[in-house]
Amino acid sequence: MMTSTRLQEMEMARRQFNQLFSELMPTRETTWSPAIEFTATEAEFILRAQLPGIAAKDVDVQIGQDTVSISGEHKLEATEAKGLRSEFRYGKFRRVISLPAAVQNDQAKAELKDGILTLTLPRLQAVKPTIIKLNLVESEAQAEETADVWNS
Repeated sequence: MMTSTRLQEMEMARRQFNQLFSELMPTRETTWSPAIEFTATEAEFILRAQLPGIAAKDVDVQIGQDTVSISGEHKLEATEAKGLRSEFRYGKFRRVISLPAAVQNDQAKAELKDGILTLTLPRLQAVKPTIIKLNLVESEAQAEETADVWNS
């Protein structure tokens, strides 16, 4: 049985190898998903996504009746500096969120402020069935015509 010290040493060696290989490998474009926060009220859904350092022009938001798609790209700025080490997320991103109920997508609002995209999505209000009572009035002329038809 391995001791916890031995396991910790192996885990540290694994992390060091992973870091070494990630630094040696050429950077490649990766797809990542932004973190989200989702809240609901009776009238609307509020969806917030973390997009730090990303300009509004680099974000594409598409809203269906029951899904939201957020995609875009966080571009690495060209620099003259040698030896890049960054833990920032760069590259293309995409996140598709299924909504628990239909929304009025034509009434949605979006705001990108301080690296947080906030979408306000009004819920689609169900059409409530209404019952209408009709007062039927029978005219004497219609009553006589109907009686003739049935008696024939």
